Amino acid sequence: MPQIVNSRFVLAVRDLAISTRYYVDVLGFALDPIDAAGWSFLSRDGIRLMVGECPEEPAARELGDHSYFAYWNVEGVDALYREFAARGALLLSPPTDKPWGLREFGLTTPDGHRITCGEEIENA
Repeated sequence: MPQIVNSRFVLAVRDLAISTRYYVDVLGFALDPIDAAGWSFLSRDGIRLMVGECPEEPAARELGDHSYFAYWNVEGVDALYREFAARGALLLSPPTDKPWGLREFGLTTPDGHRITCGEEIENA
């Protein structure tokens, strides 16, 4: 039976070098061994990204609510927050217990792509 085995988020960015450095140096992604002009292919754990340089397009921050692109289910949400904070991540909110049973924090990228990271609260 056919199956989808993985996926990649595809993100448009204004400056590929700045965005690639942010994902690698701040968020801990690795560059995948794929060579394509104008693109960076990145991965960390189960997340894969294709980041493409589009200098003439509106930055994600200009899209308001449409700049939100991902919810990452994580293990160790507080430790991940501390890791990102220590590396200078653009954090939007600290880890907070939510009424829907998740502990979450928010961050953004240099172009304004918003990400929420969350972990299920035990015994919620």
